[in-house]
Formats: sequence, structure tokens, C-alpha cells
Amino acid sequence: MNKVILVNEKDQVVGEMEKLEAHQKCLLHRAFSVFVFNYKNELLLQKRALGKYHSEGLWTNTCCSHPEPNEPILDAGKRRLKEEMNYSCDLKEGFSFIYKVDFENGLSEHELDHVIIGYSNEDPILNPEEASDYKWLSIEEIEKQIEKNKDEFTFWFVLILTKYKNELLQAVSKNV
Repeated sequence: MNKVILVNEKDQVVGEMEKLEAHQKCLLHRAFSVFVFNYKNELLLQKRALGKYHSEGLWTNTCCSHPEPNEPILDAGKRRLKEEMNYSCDLKEGFSFIYKVDFENGLSEHELDHVIIGYSNEDPILNPEEASDYKWLSIEEIEKQIEKNKDEFTFWFVLILTKYKNELLQAVSKNV
């Protein structure tokens, strides 16, 4: 059974809960989003696999998930990067933010999301249960695609590239 770490707005642990139940009850929990860039400063995007419990078939950042109880954020990022993309690279913490969104299937996300930055020039080997496709794009090209059809991207990814773009670019510049 997958558990998520319930937190308050200061990222202090307040409990644990089965992942699906936390998403049904819209409870704030800890999450992370990994952004891997290459030497051309392009971001590695993944297309979420069909069959994911929400946001299936949408383009998003390199990978994202939830840390397990007592698992440090960077360790969790490395673990999921390997599980989703069969990929390994150094990761550094960038920034965090809270967001909340309801999905059509009755589930919701209410996450304190830690954005993690990594660098690699290697192409991934996708786990088909997690991702169905990938591509490398510049932030500018991604913004153009979002402008044309925002519905092809996950909610949190669009939020990061719109509301938190400056924080993302600062985190990237610090970690070069």
C-alpha cells in the first residue's frame, strides 16, 4: 500500500495516509517534481502513460511523485527518476510551493510540491506503465505549446511554468 506524507503549510509532518485516500479527501501532502535539463538548456518532458489514476496522456516535467515516509526528497526524486525513466543523474533541491486542483474523476491534488533540478544529456528508457513518450524542449518552446493547447499538459506543470517560472529559472541558474 502506497502511503503519502501528510504535512502542514510549513512542510511539517502531521501524519501518513494511503495515497488514493489522500487524493479522495484532498489532504495536503508532500510531493516532488523533477526537472532534468540537458547541455542545450532543454527540459526533458514525459507524456504520462494512459491508465495513470489522473492526468493520463498529458505532457509534464521529467517525473513527479511522492516521497515515502521517512524518505528524503532527493532520494525520492532519484528513486522515481529510475523507476519512471530508467534514468540517473545528480539532483538538487530548487524551491517548493503549494497547489490544489480537482480532477474530473473525483480525485484531487493538494500538494506541497518540491521542485528538484537535475542535468543530463542522456535519453531515457521509459517505463511504459509510467510514461508513453518523451521529448527535449526549451522553456520557450514549451511556453508556445502551452499557449496553443494548455489542455495537453498537467495542471502542476503549467502552474510551475507560469506562476513559478522565475523561481524555476533561478533554481536552474544556481545549479548549473
